[in-house]
Amino acid sequence: MAALQFPCTIFTTQNRMDDYGAKDMRCGDLTEAQLTSQYRLNYLSDRVDPYTLTRHSSMDCPQSMFCCNLRSQGEKITRQQCAAIMFDEFRQLSRLFSVYGPYRHLIEKMITHMQNGNGTPFRDVSLDRALKEQILNDKTKNSTLLRIRDTLKKYIIWEDKNYPTKDKDELRKTILEGKLPKFDRFQDNFNGMGITVHDTWATHITIRSLQIENDRYRAVVHYKVQDHFGLDSDDILKKKFSQFHFFRIWFVLQRYNQFGFKPFMTNMEATVEITGGRDESKN
Repeated sequence: MAALQFPCTIFTTQNRMDDYGAKDMRCGDLTEAQLTSQYRLNYLSDRVDPYTLTRHSSMDCPQSMFCCNLRSQGEKITRQQCAAIMFDEFRQLSRLFSVYGPYRHLIEKMITHMQNGNGTPFRDVSLDRALKEQILNDKTKNSTLLRIRDTLKKYIIWEDKNYPTKDKDELRKTILEGKLPKFDRFQDNFNGMGITVHDTWATHITIRSLQIENDRYRAVVHYKVQDHFGLDSDDILKKKFSQFHFFRIWFVLQRYNQFGFKPFMTNMEATVEITGGRDESKN
């Protein structure tokens, strides 16, 4: 019986890696008229008005995370000054969603990357660490790692010390029935990961190696995950997003044709190990 050869990619999402044609990767494509009428983004910032390029006075609008509809008649500023002020406010408002933990700094770092990175992909060791922790700490029945573990045990031909090629698709099917690593847990609303990543766009899972000896196996599994740091129209039309200055500023910096700051790919990778035995009972 033919044995599966490693490394072997056992799962890829329908969404492609590096999909720059995705809706949330658009930038600089909307006019002021569209933003104010279709998306109701009249008042965006407590500090500036990007449509009139004026600085708000302290009396224009009460300091609030919620939107209001006043327009400013304040000091004139340049487009570059306006964008810089909005990015500063964007970073400050991000702290509402990133309160504690080792990943709370990431959102400000990613906002700065949007400001200066010109759409280049983003990597950070903290993102890789967060992904690995999420994978290892998921002990639910939907854990992709635990599902891979159980499928390996079930289909390994122990006498031949291999995993048969004909059963490769069983690995893909068991992952489909589980839940891919995401940052949508309750704690992710406050630890910085929910606002930086939350859901993910594309995932590839590869078994890099499989060693079988003495009715025991050891598998090295690699996760490659990609998200988009960008907003699409569906996002900003939802009240839970549009009510906050944070998302309103983000959308306009990205989509307004006078700014057009580029969204970017957020890349994460994690390598984890699975071990098990022929006679082990299922947890």
